[in-house]
Amino acid sequence: MNVARLAAVDAAQAARVLSEVREATLAGHRARIAPRPVIEQSWGRMLRSGVDPDHDFRSRLLPLDEVRRRREESPLRHILPVLREGLLSVADVAQHIMVVADAEGRVLWREGSPPVLRKADGLGFLLGADWREDVVGTNGVGTPAVVRRPVQVFAAEHFVRSHASWTCTGAPITDPRDGRLIGVVDVSGPLETMHPATLAWVDSVAKLAEARLRELHLASLERLRTMAAPVLARLDGRALVVDRDGWAAAVTGMPYVRRLALPKSLAPGRRWLPALGSCAVEPLAGGWLLRAAEEDPASAATRIVLDLSRPVRGSVTVTASAGSWSRELSPRHAELLYLLAAHRSGRGAAGLAEDLFGDPSRTVTVRAEMSRIRRYLGDLLRHRPYRFCEDVEVEVLLPGDLCDLLPQSTAPAVARRRAAVGAD
Repeated sequence: MNVARLAAVDAAQAARVLSEVREATLAGHRARIAPRPVIEQSWGRMLRSGVDPDHDFRSRLLPLDEVRRRREESPLRHILPVLREGLLSVADVAQHIMVVADAEGRVLWREGSPPVLRKADGLGFLLGADWREDVVGTNGVGTPAVVRRPVQVFAAEHFVRSHASWTCTGAPITDPRDGRLIGVVDVSGPLETMHPATLAWVDSVAKLAEARLRELHLASLERLRTMAAPVLARLDGRALVVDRDGWAAAVTGMPYVRRLALPKSLAPGRRWLPALGSCAVEPLAGGWLLRAAEEDPASAATRIVLDLSRPVRGSVTVTASAGSWSRELSPRHAELLYLLAAHRSGRGAAGLAEDLFGDPSRTVTVRAEMSRIRRYLGDLLRHRPYRFCEDVEVEVLLPGDLCDLLPQSTAPAVARRRAAVGAD
């Protein structure tokens, strides 16, 4: 069913149809009209997490001073003019309100038609309210944050029954620097105000807001570049200036890199970074000056510990002359590094594909994953064939019972290792 088209013609009829669909679906019956996939999937998440469709749960509101603190620290504050210009004038006329929530689903701004704001009060759609999907059910703030795309939720598509008189359309807003979700912008109002073009409208304005964030980031890099130029001009050797997120503003003595992977808690001093090896880290206003030591990056690292002793995700720890760092591994990366540790002389892409999938032709997947691993291990991993650097000590920590080695893995090579232990 095209909900938007039906609602534009007869909102009341659309609401009745959706109510029937909701009641049948939640009762475990097959509805005569299936809910839209994005709504059905959200309802499934709500049922699995135990959200009560008949209970209007409202978490404690954030104190106003906490709302103010979050506003001041949120990058969303930079794009409020874009959101207001693109949404508020139309929203007020169309009897809607604009709501902006942070990544945790907390409402930080709420503006628009005064009568609609009063109706929103009755739904608990207040400043500081928590509108995460797993708290208040399917809605135009929490659901877009989960699925990471614009979603319109009309009438009884809301999971909680008391929200069925409402319609809302939300779009996620991500930080262009790292793709991190920073918030959701939502346009909401009584169900009779719903319009089929609202979804495209809100999505377009959200994209304009993200474009504004990209402009601001480029401007900050330009300011950092202007400040860094005279500093780099006095230096010999390899050096670069990056912002706090690792985006390069200026480079000298080495090829330009767009972005550098930085540890979560970088501090001044002598550090080891995958792309540079041992380097001196110095703070700059808005970023870091990184001066690489003139040595082989691999030779600065003395030891790699691959910890697979726990049944959950493994980790890799690199100890170098300038310090050490650790990273939690995805199951696939844990498998690949384990296989490379078992084949110190090296393993080609076809061999790794055979080890992982029992199919040597799946080299594209292997090469893509190895490329991702090399982003954080840098020159500690060689290629052609793939292998750990010869000068690095590699230690693998295994579980006490090798039957628990990478328990989620279905890789034939890992399964053979477990089976060999079982046979012994």
